[in-house]
Amino acid sequence: MAFRVAIVDDAVFMRTVLKKMLSDEVNIEIVGEGSNGHEAIKLAQDLKPDIITLDITMPEMDGVSALPEILKVSPNTRVIMCSAMGQQPMVVEAIKKGAKDFIVKPFQKPRVVQAIENAMKM
Repeated sequence: MAFRVAIVDDAVFMRTVLKKMLSDEVNIEIVGEGSNGHEAIKLAQDLKPDIITLDITMPEMDGVSALPEILKVSPNTRVIMCSAMGQQPMVVEAIKKGAKDFIVKPFQKPRVVQAIENAMKM
């Protein structure tokens, strides 16, 4: 059974990079994409994905603010935060609010796949 993954990042380029990395994996299916926290909440509500990769810094609503709402509408979805270097305090806050893991940009495929597998084991 494939893990159903939604990718949320305001940068189309970053979504494309993640999509490309993950679409090679046999056990991962990309089910949706969004560009801000509001879209992430809607994706969680409508699609109930197994995993959402959630960028920390986005316009309109950032990932840390969207996280509790995502978990409210889809409690079984596991959230993996995506951060740039130097966003440690926000990553820590996101983990406290229920994120399962984080990946740092620029993404490295082994780490991204490992984060998804780790999150699914929790």
